[in-house]
Amino acid sequence: MNILSWIIFGLIAGALAKFISPGENDPQGCVVTIVLGILGAFVGGFIGTRLGFGTVTGFNLKSFGIAVLGSVILLLINAMLRRK
Repeated sequence: MNILSWIIFGLIAGALAKFISPGENDPQGCVVTIVLGILGAFVGGFIGTRLGFGTVTGFNLKSFGIAVLGSVILLLINAMLRRK
């Protein structure tokens, strides 16, 4: 996947991750959510590849799940850091 595909994928994954994140009432805006979604897509793809889930290739359900999971993880880390 090229970088533009990852950005679009991250936008969608970030929005979905923000929707499903438990207890997320942080006043962060859309920009932070989008950035965390894009970074989450990269992190999820990297971790998924290293753990042997296969490579992340294109827009498919497995890749989307990995990107959303990475985004949720980053949103939860962000929330924990903001609470301290």
